[in-house]
Amino acid sequence: MRLDKFLKVSRIIKRRSVANEFCDAQRVCVNGKIARASHKLKIGDVIEADLANRHIKIKVISLNETVRKENCTDLYSIVD
Repeated sequence: MRLDKFLKVSRIIKRRSVANEFCDAQRVCVNGKIARASHKLKIGDVIEADLANRHIKIKVISLNETVRKENCTDLYSIVD
């Protein structure tokens, strides 16, 4: 799954176009390297993102194409 789609499906970022903008601004890293929106994610990848007012670090657990709102946190776990 593409990085921008994962950020949208997991509801970390509200819209896919906004996720693209974050990636273009080099504010998203995958496994310690700056990643483009088209980066293919794998289970176990660690994503770091500098969002508007917070820094998040998560580990990809699942790559489902569609997820209900209640289950969106099942796609990732927060890494300290």
